[in-house]
Amino acid sequence: MDKSRQQLLTRWLRQHRALAKPWIGLCVLCGTVSTLLLVVQCWILASVLHGLIIEHTTRDEFYLSFLGLIMIALLRAMCSWLKEQFAFKGATQIRRFMRKTVFSELERRGPLYVQRLPVGSWSSLLVEQIEHLHDFYARFLPQSMLSGIQPFIILLVVFPINWASGLILLLTAPLIPLFMILTGLGAADANRRNFKALSRLSAHFLDRLQGLLTLRLFAQQENEGKKISFASEEFRERTMEVLRMAFLSSAVLEFFASVSIALVAVYFGFSYLGHLDFGDYGQLSLFTGLFVLLLAPDFYLPLRELGVHYHAKAQAIGAADQLQTFLEEDVVYVAQGATALTSDTAWQITATDCSVLSVDGKVLAGPFSFTISQNQFVAIVGKTGSGKSSLLNALLGFAPYTGSLKINGVELSSLDLRCYRSQIGWLSQNPRLMPGSIRSNLTLGHPEVSESTISAAIERAGAQDIIHSKGLEYQISEQSAGLSVGQAQRIALARTLMKPCQLLLLDEPTASLDRVNEQQIMSALSAVCQKQTTLLVTHRPEQLKAADEILMFSEGSLIGQGRYDVLIQHHDAFRHLLANENSTPFAQEGVPHA
Repeated sequence: MDKSRQQLLTRWLRQHRALAKPWIGLCVLCGTVSTLLLVVQCWILASVLHGLIIEHTTRDEFYLSFLGLIMIALLRAMCSWLKEQFAFKGATQIRRFMRKTVFSELERRGPLYVQRLPVGSWSSLLVEQIEHLHDFYARFLPQSMLSGIQPFIILLVVFPINWASGLILLLTAPLIPLFMILTGLGAADANRRNFKALSRLSAHFLDRLQGLLTLRLFAQQENEGKKISFASEEFRERTMEVLRMAFLSSAVLEFFASVSIALVAVYFGFSYLGHLDFGDYGQLSLFTGLFVLLLAPDFYLPLRELGVHYHAKAQAIGAADQLQTFLEEDVVYVAQGATALTSDTAWQITATDCSVLSVDGKVLAGPFSFTISQNQFVAIVGKTGSGKSSLLNALLGFAPYTGSLKINGVELSSLDLRCYRSQIGWLSQNPRLMPGSIRSNLTLGHPEVSESTISAAIERAGAQDIIHSKGLEYQISEQSAGLSVGQAQRIALARTLMKPCQLLLLDEPTASLDRVNEQQIMSALSAVCQKQTTLLVTHRPEQLKAADEILMFSEGSLIGQGRYDVLIQHHDAFRHLLANENSTPFAQEGVPHA
C-alpha cells in the first residue's frame, strides 16, 4: 500500500469521528483534567520534599498536603476510568454505525452483488475488520489529541520555572513521533496483508465446512485438512509479523523516552554540582529540579502511549482498505419508488427494449421486448448464460435495468420493492432450508399463519407424505440434511405457496430431481400455475408443451417466442437446443431435427 493510499484511508477514518464527537470530546476532557491534577500533584510532592530535606520542616505541617495527594490520586483514577468509558462508548457507536451501513449497502445492492464473494469474506468484513477499528477510535484518536494538549500544559508550567529543562523537553519530544511514524509505515501494510489473508482463510474454511459431506464421499478430508493447516500457518506467520512490528515500535519509543528523561536529569545534576549555570531565573532550588523531574516522565507519557496505540492506527488502516473500497464503490443500484402495487389479480408484464444490468453497469441481457398476459403460463428456455436468470432477477427487483419493464402498466423501478416482493412467489433450483423444524421453515417470514393455511400449502405442494412420515416438528440440519433433494424441494414449494401471490417465478425447480420427484413437483405446480402469472425456466419437453408461451434466449437476446408446436416446427435454434439438452427424451418424442 503506497503512502497516498494510507493518507486517504486515514482521512476517511477521521471523517467518521464526528459520529462519536460527544464521547471523544469527553474522553479528551478527562485526559486534560487528569494532566492538570498531575501538575498540582507534582507541585505538592516537590514542595513537601523540598520542605523536609532543605528547610527541615516538620511532617505535621504537611498533613493537608498528604491529604491533598490522596484526594488527587483518587480524582486522577476517576478521570482515567471515565476516559476509558467514554472512549469505549464512542468507538462502539462508530462500529455499530459501520455495521449498519454495510448491512444497508448489502441489502441495497442485492443478492447478485453478495454472491460475488464467498460468505466467509463478508463475515470477515462485518466482524473482524470492523472490530479492528475499535482501538483506533477508542485509543489512538483520543490519544492523538491528548498528545498535543498534555505536553503543552506541562511546558506552560515548566518554562516559567526553568527554561533550559523546558527547552530539552521541547527539542526531544519530536523524536518519539518521528520513530513512531517510521515503524508505523510498515505496520499498516503488514496489517492490510494480514486482513486479506484472514478473509481468504475465512472463505476457504467456510466453503470446506459446507462441503464436508462431499469431501467425505470422495475421501478428501485429509488433503483439505492439510490445505487448511497450511493456510492457518501462513496466517499465523503474518499475525506474528504484525505483533513483531508493534513490540519493536514500543521498545524504540521507550528507549528514546528514557534517554530524553535522562538528559533532563543530567542537566539538573550538573547544575547542582556547579558545572552548569544557566536555565534558571534565579537560584536553582531542589523544588525546581524535583518538580521538573516528576513531570518529565508524564511529559513523554502521552507520546509514548500514542506510540503504543499507533499499531491500532496501522491495524485500522489495514481493516479500512476493503471497507472503504466497498462503501465508496461505484455501483448501479436497483431503482425503486414508493408506489404500492395492490392489485389482487394476476399481473401483466410488459418489457420494451429492456436490458438487464450487472451491479457494475454491464449489460447481462437485452434489449428485449415481450408481453406476458394475466394468468399466462410462460416457459423460458436457453443455454446457460443466455439471460434467463437475469430476467428473473430483474423481475425480482434484484438487478437494475434500462428501458421499460412494467407490471400492470406501472414501471417496476417506481414500485415499493418490499411491497412488490411480498406478492411474488419464487422457487429456485436449489432452495435453501434453514436449520430447524419443518414448521419453522414453512412459516419463515410468516410466523402468524394458521394451521389450516399450513395444511393447505402442504397439500398444494404434494408434501403430505413427508409430513405424515416425519411430522412438522422434524428437525432439519445444515444444507437440508435429513431430507432427500425431492423432499426439500417440495417443502420449499409449500413455503412458496404459503402466501397468495400474483406472480410465480420458478427457476428450473426440477433440474436436479429424478423422474418420480419431478412428476410430483410438476403435478403440484400444474394445479397452481393457472391461478397467477407464472414464469418457469426449464428445458423439459413436457413442461414446455404445457406452457401457454415460450420465450427463447440466446447470448442475452430474445431470439424466439411462441407456443411449443410452432417453435419446434419452424425454429432451428429451438430444435437444436432441446436436442442437445434432452437427447433421450426427444428420441422418445420423435422430435424432428433440422
